[in-house]
Amino acid sequence: MATILIKPIVTEKSTRKAEVADTKKKIYAFRVARTANKIEIKKAIESTYSVKVDAINTSVTPAKAKSRYTKRGLASGVKPAYKKAYVTLLKGETIDFYGNV
Repeated sequence: MATILIKPIVTEKSTRKAEVADTKKKIYAFRVARTANKIEIKKAIESTYSVKVDAINTSVTPAKAKSRYTKRGLASGVKPAYKKAYVTLLKGETIDFYGNV
């Protein structure tokens, strides 16, 4: 079985959702395998980060055509599609991505 969690998504928007006040639930974003379902993602998050997951929302970002100019002319390609999981943790739970740095 392939790995389910590929990498956490650390952007301004996802960091803002993760750093809300303690009265609200924290939301973290992860890039996950396209074949993974919500149950598998929940088990992987709970075992990897030792936290309790409240809810998971997933979305699939479609592939995008990209093109750019080079010295030899126009180069084109495709940016691949990927799946994102938005993980909501129970109140009081946090994930520290930079703890071992």
